[in-house]
Amino acid sequence: MPTLWIKNARVIDPAAKRDAVGDVFVKNGRIAASLSATEKKRAKVIDATGLVACPGLVDVHVHFREPGQTHKETIATGTRAAAAGGFTTVVCMPNTTPPASNSGTIQFINDAIKRDAVVHVYPTGCITVDMKGEALAPIGSLARAGVVAITDDGDCVQSNELMRRACEYAKMFNLPLMDHCQDHSMTVGAVMNEGEVSTRLGLRGWPNAAEDIIVSRNVILSTYTGAHIHMQHISSQNAVEILRRAKARGIRVTAEATPHHIALTDAALGTYNTHFKMNPPLRTEEDRQAIIAGIKDGTIDIIATDHAPHTNYEKDKEFDFAPNGILGLETALPVTLGVLVREAKMKLPRVIDLMTRQPAALLGLPAGTLAPDAVADVCLFDPDEKWTYDAGAGFSKSSNSPWNGATLRGRVKATIVSGKLVYDGKRILE
Repeated sequence: MPTLWIKNARVIDPAAKRDAVGDVFVKNGRIAASLSATEKKRAKVIDATGLVACPGLVDVHVHFREPGQTHKETIATGTRAAAAGGFTTVVCMPNTTPPASNSGTIQFINDAIKRDAVVHVYPTGCITVDMKGEALAPIGSLARAGVVAITDDGDCVQSNELMRRACEYAKMFNLPLMDHCQDHSMTVGAVMNEGEVSTRLGLRGWPNAAEDIIVSRNVILSTYTGAHIHMQHISSQNAVEILRRAKARGIRVTAEATPHHIALTDAALGTYNTHFKMNPPLRTEEDRQAIIAGIKDGTIDIIATDHAPHTNYEKDKEFDFAPNGILGLETALPVTLGVLVREAKMKLPRVIDLMTRQPAALLGLPAGTLAPDAVADVCLFDPDEKWTYDAGAGFSKSSNSPWNGATLRGRVKATIVSGKLVYDGKRILE
């Protein structure tokens, strides 16, 4: 494994409160405080003048579709898309076919990760058996199989009693619960946000209340059981306020926002483009601004992509029948920078923190820092470079992105995983 000397970068490491032009050293797959004169002579030098060097990005919410849906994505293609987006650690959701609700399926996923992944991948397990919401999955055996959290993401446990018991078991095994907050009784047949735009387009609306009710339920259950419940892809301004009040009381709840929910609104659906169809749906400008405010004041803890690949023939249907979900890994950094740094005027180190240290800490992952002896996971990016995103030429197996053809600002130039350069700004290096 080569020794690396990354020179003249703006080094941003929120975990160490470091933000200065300097060097990063990599030796034996780990971050080194320094190199000897002899080691510097032998090191592979990366001139990072004008670039930002930060810990490899961490995404706790991706769908890699393996097993059973490999026509959409695989561990191999998904991790290559992650590397191209600057991500070195990702957490994959269990809504595969079959769902990851037993240790055998987790073992299958771990075998695929070991064989095919180019970044670090951690699996989650289901809350309920086969994600049917009827009986608890064997949470203890899932924990022993190596899951880092439990979730029925893509669905939501509707039974409050079942969710209560899940909280008790998750706390027992020190596992966070990650919840997709959706009251199914309020979203039957719904395909987009309920409001002026849905009325004008003649599409069935999806009210904020469907999210707000479950967020409230989860706050109550966390209060009651002491379990850590993480709210996935928050989209409602009311949900942000519910979480803000809960956190002020010290309740063990956390939340994430996606790049698409901070960048887009339901106005984007005017042409019935299914690449803007997602769950939860894009909401109003008021909701978008509330989410940004929640990020700024710490109510929302992290950015996560909800990377959800679908084939062109699945998305190329009438709006009502197309599946929910979009790609996110290769565009997350520039989209997030555009909204939080350039629009919301947040400091770059704070935004990097939302995508590195904080998501790693949320699930206790060994990532998110450039401290000496840490695993050498590094992202190098140019925060100002403009480029046109071509989803069809990306590294994912699918191309369902609302940013296809868009000009983005901020581009990943290199991704280093465990001391190995796996992406050089153009290619994945095997």
